[in-house]
Amino acid sequence: MANGTKGISRRELGRLVIGGVGGVYAASLAAQQKPNSTIAGVRIGAQSYSFRGMSLADTVSAMAGMGLSFCELWQGQVETRDVIGPPAALPADAPRDRQRAAQREALRRWRLEVPLDHFRDIRRMFDTAGVTLTAYNLSFQNDFTDEEIERGFEMARALGVDVITASSSVSTAARVDPFAQKAGITVGFHNHSRVAPDEFASPESFAAALEGRSNRLAINLDIGHFTGAGFDALAYLTAHHDRIVSLHLKDKTKDDRNVTWGEGDTPIVEVLRTLRDRHWDIPTNIEYEYRGTDAVTEVRRCLDYCRRALA
Repeated sequence: MANGTKGISRRELGRLVIGGVGGVYAASLAAQQKPNSTIAGVRIGAQSYSFRGMSLADTVSAMAGMGLSFCELWQGQVETRDVIGPPAALPADAPRDRQRAAQREALRRWRLEVPLDHFRDIRRMFDTAGVTLTAYNLSFQNDFTDEEIERGFEMARALGVDVITASSSVSTAARVDPFAQKAGITVGFHNHSRVAPDEFASPESFAAALEGRSNRLAINLDIGHFTGAGFDALAYLTAHHDRIVSLHLKDKTKDDRNVTWGEGDTPIVEVLRTLRDRHWDIPTNIEYEYRGTDAVTEVRRCLDYCRRALA
C-alpha cells in the first residue's frame, strides 16, 4: 500500500464539518437515513485503500452512498503530500536515496507535529456521514522512532478507534507491544502472501509475533493473501478467532492472483457464514485490488456479493 493519493487538508475538513455535509454526503442523506451494512449480524465495511485513487472526502461520500457504514481508514489517505508538504529543499539532481530520506524525514516531522485536531476533524467527517471507523491502518516499520510509534497511538485515540491495523515486520511486534499496552489500544498485524523471513504471511509468523506478548497484540487476517500464500483461511479463523480483530476480504487464487470475487479460491462465503452462524463480531473489510472498472462500482459489487452470501 503506497502513499500518493489525494488527501484532505484541515481547511477542507473544517469546511465540510462546520458547514454541514454540503453536497459531499447528499447521496446518503437524501433518503434521510444513515447507511447500515450490518448484514445478518456481520459488520461489512471497507478498507479505504480500496478507494486509493480518490480523495478522503470523496471516499467517505462513496461509502455512505452505497450503504457502507464501517471503514478501516488507510494511512495513505491521511499522510498525503498535499497535507504534509514538501520535504526540505534538495538540488534537482540529488540522488534518489537522498530524496527518499528527505521525504521520510518530512513524514516523520509531520507525524510528530501535526495537531491531533486534524484526526478529530476526520472522525467528525465520518460521523457526519454515518460511517463508523473501526480501525486506523498505520503500518509500523523498523525505521519508526519510539516517538513515532507512540504518536501513532495518539492519532488512533484522536480518531476514536481502539484498534490499529499494521502491515509490519514480525520483529516490530516486540517494540510495539509496550506502547499498545500503555495506550490500551490493540494492534492487529496484517499478513501478505509473500512467505519470507520477518514477513507476516504464515500461521507461524503470527505465532512468532504474538508468543510471549500481551493481549494488545492481535491479528488482522487478510483471507485473500492467506489463500494466495497456500494456507486455509477458514481453518485459521476457526482456530484463532479470539485473536483476530479485523478481516480483509478479497478473492485470490491459490497461485496468488487477484481475481473478481467468486472466481478465486478464497473462502469468502464460508468465512462470512461462519461469522454469522457463530456470532463472532469481527469487523470485515472489503479490499478492492483486482482489475475492474472503477473503485466505486467494484466495491459496490463486492458488497452485493456479501449480501448474497449472507442472505
